[in-house]
Amino acid sequence: MNFWTDHTKTTEEIAQDLLGCLVIKETDEGVTSGWIVETEAYLGEIDEAAHSFGLKETPRLASMYKEPGTIYIYSMHTHLMLNVVVQEKGIPEAILIRAIEPYKGMALMSDRRGKTGFVVTDGPGKLTKAMDITKLDDGTLAWEPPLRIDVETRKIPKKIEVSSRIGIPNKGKWTDALLRYTVVGNPYVSRKKGEIEADFGWNEPIN
Repeated sequence: MNFWTDHTKTTEEIAQDLLGCLVIKETDEGVTSGWIVETEAYLGEIDEAAHSFGLKETPRLASMYKEPGTIYIYSMHTHLMLNVVVQEKGIPEAILIRAIEPYKGMALMSDRRGKTGFVVTDGPGKLTKAMDITKLDDGTLAWEPPLRIDVETRKIPKKIEVSSRIGIPNKGKWTDALLRYTVVGNPYVSRKKGEIEADFGWNEPIN
């Protein structure tokens, strides 16, 4: 069954399955890519922290109601956030890609960020700037260039940590809901990195 149309899985399960998948962005400057190391699940209608809570619909949220695999880009404090819709059309649940471990185009990503090292892509606004992900990517499909999420060529986390999402104040039980998933031991995880593993928390890749 197609990764994006497997409706037997919950959004929480898909958020974990996306860890180790490869985000790829093609631009005139070059191609950049990175392994997903941190995600957050947003559960749509019932989730007070989701833009689509209560099935809210606005032009800005149009992508949230499209088919699974649709890219949803929104801005927060001048930063752009990369999300992907994962449930059936009309069920506005999505996953925020919070951090990536660079694979190709590290020099280009560093130039765009004016930074070097782990801080280049260890946060949701950082990775979109590093990869030149823009509002033009909103509404596109995750398997079509220029912005793709390759779910076939991937790495497998040794251990996944589950924790509460970041930056979700005053949302009742949803503030502390355990809907953030990270690759344990990876230095590109945002904020609480923990101890860095020599292998960055991966098993051998499965292609």
